[in-house]
Amino acid sequence: MFHYGSHHLTREKCLALASGRLKGELSPEAWERVRASRSSVERMAAGDKAVYGINTGFGPLCDTQITPEQTSKLQENLLLSHAVGVGEPIAPLLSKVMLICKVQALAQGYSGVRPIIIERLLYFIEHDLLPVVPEQGSVGASGDLAPLAHLFLPLLGEGEMWQNGRVVPASSVLSAHHLAPLQLAAKEGLALINGTQFILAHAVLGLDKMAYLLDLADLTGAMSLEGFQGSAAPFREDLHALRPFAGSIRVAERIRHFLEGSENMASHAACSRVQDPYSLRCMPQVHGASRNAFAHLEELVDVELNAVTDNPIILDEETAISGGNFHGQPLAMALDYCCVAAAELGNIADRRCYLLLEGRYGLPRLLTTAGGLNSGLMIPQYTTAALVTENKSLCFPASADSIPTSLGQEDHVSMGSISGRRFNQILGNLEKILAIEMLYAAQAMDFRRPLRFSEILEYNHALVRAYVPTLEEDRMLKNDIAALLRLVAQRKFRLH
Repeated sequence: MFHYGSHHLTREKCLALASGRLKGELSPEAWERVRASRSSVERMAAGDKAVYGINTGFGPLCDTQITPEQTSKLQENLLLSHAVGVGEPIAPLLSKVMLICKVQALAQGYSGVRPIIIERLLYFIEHDLLPVVPEQGSVGASGDLAPLAHLFLPLLGEGEMWQNGRVVPASSVLSAHHLAPLQLAAKEGLALINGTQFILAHAVLGLDKMAYLLDLADLTGAMSLEGFQGSAAPFREDLHALRPFAGSIRVAERIRHFLEGSENMASHAACSRVQDPYSLRCMPQVHGASRNAFAHLEELVDVELNAVTDNPIILDEETAISGGNFHGQPLAMALDYCCVAAAELGNIADRRCYLLLEGRYGLPRLLTTAGGLNSGLMIPQYTTAALVTENKSLCFPASADSIPTSLGQEDHVSMGSISGRRFNQILGNLEKILAIEMLYAAQAMDFRRPLRFSEILEYNHALVRAYVPTLEEDRMLKNDIAALLRLVAQRKFRLH
């Protein structure tokens, strides 16, 4: 059992909560912190001293004080007025991760919401009652206002939710579960829509996918190396000890593992070739740099998963601080960095695909012995080239831009929601590129028979051939690519 607000939330635990493999609740101590924080808010709301967001308006209206009688309407208006998202809905899984991240933040007892709010969110998570959230509209400060407003409209019986893959009114879902709409009290609307949970959810899911694709890139690269009959020398441990970046050391170690016991590698170990092209020789440095970027984002996400990011923050019974913990820049910059890191994995993979087509070192041109009448594997590399350029165009750092909002009160914003969305778009394209490299690598390896490869490469080559036969004459390659992409998406390849 995971205890929100008391246990440390990791990326893995977050996804386990989202899948239902792990259950979550609040400990008695966490509930006590929530109640204490709520009591502080109620005292502030009833007092004469202006406290931002508790008895004042929001943004540029922070100097307008609100009476206790207006408090509930103020909070309801906040959600309704901020629900201005546009575009396609994000995946329901992303909505669920957002809910989990928000509960972890609220449960720490610095946000001043009533227990009933957290109880309702826990019910949503437990029963997969997932709000519909449009993908566009957040500037990443004051947090993800528009997406979070949509996420929490169903608390009021407003907005939309998912039901069996369809979008339906939230009111009908609440009615089916015998849940009455809630009436928000002081500070609650602000606590709900201030925060980085939209950016964070995209980072969590992106990191999970990138972790797999980093390992897959090492595998497809090793298979391309075997198909090319390249050298194992650039992966020596003593070489990388001289420039000990963690990512480079890890990739070199993995490539050595993939090549261990290979008859094909041994067959040309003493050849006179001096060096291979960079796309093979520099895999530890290039793949490793992407791993370093991944590690940086993972470290920051671990912090953010356990942070309080709304505003104001209730530090004690007398103190509410209006600060900037909602600002998305810490994640936005690292997400932009990881956009480049993921795009580079695709860039170098495309170069390896091209390399295998050139007809060098015993491979036929276009990886076919029947060229002329047949185009062989000429054209899939056009697709990888297109995907690589699309990824490059998505690498503009959104966090380098800022457009003032809220009459200048919010005069610097992170645009981190765009960074997170682009990160996942690039990873989706990278899946396709690596699936196509697998097509090339497996075909090149066929031309090295009867020599054998390492046990792990033989396993993965056999997996490819179970779905995609060796190309001997031209056929519709779209189906082959689709089959390999399914294997990638389902994470069927053996990577360790």
